[in-house]
Amino acid sequence: MNYQPEIRTVNVIRYVTPLREGGSLPALVEADDEFLYVLKFRGAGQGAKALIAELLAGEIARVLGFRVPEIVFAELDATFGRSEGDEEIQDLLRGSEGLNLALHYLSGAINFNALVTPIEARLASQIVWFDGLVMNVDRTTRNTNMLTWHKELWLIDHGASFYFHHSWQNPEQQALRPFAHIKDHVLLAWATELEAVDTDFKSRLTTEHIRAIVSLIPDAWLLEDSPFESLSEHRDAYINFLVTRLSHTEVFIKEAQNARKALV
Repeated sequence: MNYQPEIRTVNVIRYVTPLREGGSLPALVEADDEFLYVLKFRGAGQGAKALIAELLAGEIARVLGFRVPEIVFAELDATFGRSEGDEEIQDLLRGSEGLNLALHYLSGAINFNALVTPIEARLASQIVWFDGLVMNVDRTTRNTNMLTWHKELWLIDHGASFYFHHSWQNPEQQALRPFAHIKDHVLLAWATELEAVDTDFKSRLTTEHIRAIVSLIPDAWLLEDSPFESLSEHRDAYINFLVTRLSHTEVFIKEAQNARKALV
């Protein structure tokens, strides 16, 4: 099967409001398709790498069957920030001219609370497995990054995944490392079916999927603060990390199982 995901590009036409609960000042914006989006700025603290993580993790989650808001590329015109009165936001807008990333805004969604809303062991195990694969450090009781929308669970905010790519130190070793942060995962207590999920998810997520998703990364994002000599080498680093980690899932599954035993 020839798998080729597509990401639409929209033009931002209106800055609605900052979402100040996010450390990188994401914002609610309107685009030229008349939809609202949560915009993640390339000029924010973590730069393009946070957008790359959001893109890769979000599209991997979609392949695995999770509900994830549509991800789009969002073009920010050079004149966009001139009328903004807040200097901090104005600087952010100026530093983010060009291509950014945005997620479809789920109007009326509420934060998911596992202590209030029951979650099945299978779904909890799927989310824990996925976060172990992409090394997502940001799915904790403090910040679940899950929403309930139309009575269904949606995953959001994956910019903290692949945290090793901020330095790219020993990516081959990173791919084989247990994910120690899994001990803080908000759904770990319910994740009793990791081995069954492992078999299922490894059949769904193929090397073809990984290559196709990595190919979506805009060249301009890869050129920012890159330790690699070429774009292809940079893309291959992501592909090799994910393929290797997918071939050694027992490493992060065992870490999760041990952490759960200590928890319960």
